[in-house]
Amino acid sequence: MAKYPLVGLRRGEERRLRAGHPWAFSNEIDMNPATKELEPGSVVALTTAGGDRLGLATFNPHSLIGARLLASDIETPIDAAFFAGRFQRATALRDRLIGKPFYRLAHAEADGLPGLIVDRFGDVIAVQANTAGMDKLLPQIVEALQTTLQPRAIVVKNDSPVRGLEGLGQSVDVVHGTVDEPIAVEEYGAKFNADLVGGQKTGWFYDQRDNRHIVGRLAQDARVLDLYCYAGGFAVQAALGGAREVLAVDRSEGALALATQSAAANNVDSRLRTEKAEVFEALEKMIAAKEQFDIVVADPPAFVKSRKDIKVGTQGYRKLARLSAQLVAPGGLLFIASCSHLMEAPLFADAVRHGLADFRRTARVLYSLGAAPDHPVHPALPESAYLKAQLLQLD
Repeated sequence: MAKYPLVGLRRGEERRLRAGHPWAFSNEIDMNPATKELEPGSVVALTTAGGDRLGLATFNPHSLIGARLLASDIETPIDAAFFAGRFQRATALRDRLIGKPFYRLAHAEADGLPGLIVDRFGDVIAVQANTAGMDKLLPQIVEALQTTLQPRAIVVKNDSPVRGLEGLGQSVDVVHGTVDEPIAVEEYGAKFNADLVGGQKTGWFYDQRDNRHIVGRLAQDARVLDLYCYAGGFAVQAALGGAREVLAVDRSEGALALATQSAAANNVDSRLRTEKAEVFEALEKMIAAKEQFDIVVADPPAFVKSRKDIKVGTQGYRKLARLSAQLVAPGGLLFIASCSHLMEAPLFADAVRHGLADFRRTARVLYSLGAAPDHPVHPALPESAYLKAQLLQLD
């Protein structure tokens, strides 16, 4: 058969994979002594208990998700050429969807690259390898990116806490070229600065691109509050949309500095001010001062990072909706989001609904939103539709 080690499923455990699911869980795999000895991140040929070939996968005997499918043909060489082919396909789609080279280039399982995130910032690339398999294959991945896109720099941003689930450490390395300043980002005609080395995630949140544009189009003459503003994506788009005043709040001085730079680059700095604060504390103070805004944006980091956090996280989203609603003027808009993949959309919507009811605000949902299309969803992994948001008008 193939040159890769064989890993077999237990009898009767192949049905999900045959139906298109890209994972085999550790309790579905025959963890015999030879299999347990395999190095985490190894590429293996996955078979049924009867020996039928299911495909090539990356394997980690110490992870809950034991195997992640890469290719259906077990004779496929998993080398730089393999990744170059996947990147070429992904680039063609993003160029068609977005039009400019500022997008998520590879979105893990949905692009046939389980555990791998690649964001493109013009001629600079940010990479996150969140599984042992992709971490082990990073040399081939970097080579393929160099061949396919000829970037001037590549940053490997391996500082995600999720790597700990795969037994991996955290690091940030510039593996090609140099990155010594914030990197320019273009989005619906706006200019932004992203910190690929020291910033959150890969340095920018492309997933909210279209949602920022929607809010911006509704901001004419509005007074806008952008909570958890990070580098000012919503704030700057609102100012460009004609907002008369924008307040951007975040606890990170570095993020607020990027927002200020972006406001200046778009000539809207006279209408945008920043405030360094913890958001819930800032909300309480603004409520006490009887502040009112025509648009409030609440785009927090994940409140639910594991299943044990669901109850507390749900309460957090409810509280955020309740406090934010108190600052929305009658007839104004509330945009509220969750990037917690474990927070299912109905549960999030319910938390928002209860939060509004706590303050006796009636409302109507104008948009139920998700991530931009350069963050596609694998058909067999509905949980990969991690971003959910609502834009509501409040009475």
